[in-house]
Amino acid sequence: MPQNEYIELHQKRFGKRFDHEERLRKKQARLPHEISRKCRKTRKLKAKILNRKRFVEKIEIKKKLKQSEVKETEPEAVISENVVPTYLLDRGGVTSAKVLTNMIRQKRKDNAGKWVVPIQKVKALTEADMFSVYKSGKRQKKAWKRILNKVVFVGDDFTRKPPKLERYIRPSAMRMKVANVTHPELKTTFQLSIVGVKKNAQSALYTSLGVITKGTIIEVDVSDLGLVTQTGKVVWAKYAQVTNNPETDGCINALLLT
Repeated sequence: MPQNEYIELHQKRFGKRFDHEERLRKKQARLPHEISRKCRKTRKLKAKILNRKRFVEKIEIKKKLKQSEVKETEPEAVISENVVPTYLLDRGGVTSAKVLTNMIRQKRKDNAGKWVVPIQKVKALTEADMFSVYKSGKRQKKAWKRILNKVVFVGDDFTRKPPKLERYIRPSAMRMKVANVTHPELKTTFQLSIVGVKKNAQSALYTSLGVITKGTIIEVDVSDLGLVTQTGKVVWAKYAQVTNNPETDGCINALLLT
């Protein structure tokens, strides 16, 4: 192994710190302040080089923002032999350009994680509610292992890590793979299999662990419902928000996001 990868080797053997994700987030939040302080204190030739570098970075950011803007396309005029009144010109059907624009808009909204969710505010949970400390072996003072107290989702190909490398224990009794999803328009509830956990508002760590709490956005398999897009393509998976506390009810109730 190369000499400069000792940090990766240490993380592989002993795992990351319990607050690794939070420290990383705070470091990213402090970055603009550090850049600003550096720009204020730099002088002479170094200031010119730094100014040029920042100028190039700002140009790249502006290009990305310009590309992300959705251009509104005007619907094509309906060509017909007979004279059509002005108020009936827009009834020629949905144009392909408009369908494509809506698809791009929906895709960007899904990627950005912005949905009209039924539960807007989620109650914050403490680490004591989420984890319980697991002590075993000789070094009980250095207790790194944590047992999850909440419901989790794991895939079919999930296998536990070796005991020395395992940091978070997901008990088999707390694993769930199906959810009772209610369609808001059809007013009907279906039992659908869970594909994955999209976002847990509590923390990014809980999202990566697959923890499901009240207000979590999950992805469910809707292929059996026969939903189709505007272009006629079959929808295989959609997002839903959990509306109950699964660890107390013993099941996952969710509302489909349409």
